[in-house]
Amino acid sequence: MSLKQIFYSLFSLLLLEATSLASNLKDSMSFGVNTYVDNADVQVYSPTVSLFKRVSTHWMLGFKMRIDAITAASILNGANAGHTDIVTGASRKEDNPFDDVRYAPTVMATYDDSDNTLTFGGYYSKEADYEGKSFFVNYVRQLNQQNTALGLGVSQSFDKWNPVFDRALPKDNRNETKIDFSINQLITPEFSMQAVYSYMYSQGFLSSPYHYVLQDDIAKFENYPDKRTGHAFALKGVYLLNKENAMNFSYRYYMDDWDMKSHTASIEELHDFSNKLTSGLRLRYYSQSASNFIQPIGNYNLTDNYFATDYKMSAFDSYTVGIPLIYKVSHGNKLTGSIDYYQTTKNDFIKTWYGVDSLSAVFTTLTYEFKY
Repeated sequence: MSLKQIFYSLFSLLLLEATSLASNLKDSMSFGVNTYVDNADVQVYSPTVSLFKRVSTHWMLGFKMRIDAITAASILNGANAGHTDIVTGASRKEDNPFDDVRYAPTVMATYDDSDNTLTFGGYYSKEADYEGKSFFVNYVRQLNQQNTALGLGVSQSFDKWNPVFDRALPKDNRNETKIDFSINQLITPEFSMQAVYSYMYSQGFLSSPYHYVLQDDIAKFENYPDKRTGHAFALKGVYLLNKENAMNFSYRYYMDDWDMKSHTASIEELHDFSNKLTSGLRLRYYSQSASNFIQPIGNYNLTDNYFATDYKMSAFDSYTVGIPLIYKVSHGNKLTGSIDYYQTTKNDFIKTWYGVDSLSAVFTTLTYEFKY
């Protein structure tokens, strides 16, 4: 089962932060681990390592490696994970501690001459039933004495499905294009804003090979349209309240040609408790409408072109509350971490597939970064 279907880890542009001086490109290394656990019997453990090495005044090379180890008894069989799947004939291997392991290395290079920052690289992901290949390019131009920054980012993926059971898919590819345009403006010495427009296009097999609709005399695998075009508009802000307190906030609106629309609003307050320790609180609200092809449970007909049972194609809201943490050790080294609680509203599709009224999850991050 692809981790993309159960653990939100969609690939985004990987880049170093734009720096004001090329001499700020510092050699660094980091080690971290992310975890995710929810009430639908999904557990993900993700160790990560990254290495950045300056090779000249303006150039830096980078490498990142992430491993996702997942246990999810309900991936194939919904709430009846202990029984053989009547559609796929698949059942969980009891002697395997993980249902899947994903390996995801990324290589990148950054050029920075103070006014121009260019980051480009490639990404590869391999798991039992899914192979992903991507490249990305991101360019940032500093203007107006570095009070304004214009950005352009492009990423392209070339992915391929290989289901763990014998099933002939209508297509085995899943390709995605993403283009970002951004402008960042320093409004005052204490306040900056960023506006981002994103264009997304996907084509290929866009549903899951494992989800199925089981209704009366109907037993059908999910089938979505094989093309999807989306647009997103986002505003982000950073405001320095005083010497010890800062606030981050953002709003994002998304729409696509599947008639799905979503709103995402988040706010984060950070407080310096000392010259070493920073922490705070963050809140996130998400709301989306349903796709134009998903039907209420029990309403499908054999003549329907499309079938969907994944709750992510339905209308639902979710809430996230989290606590971030930054601890500055010494010589620019730091320890960062966070813990977040996630909760969806009640949803019939979640109930049917996972056997719980709504999804709730706890996910954590912990990373140590040091200069060398």
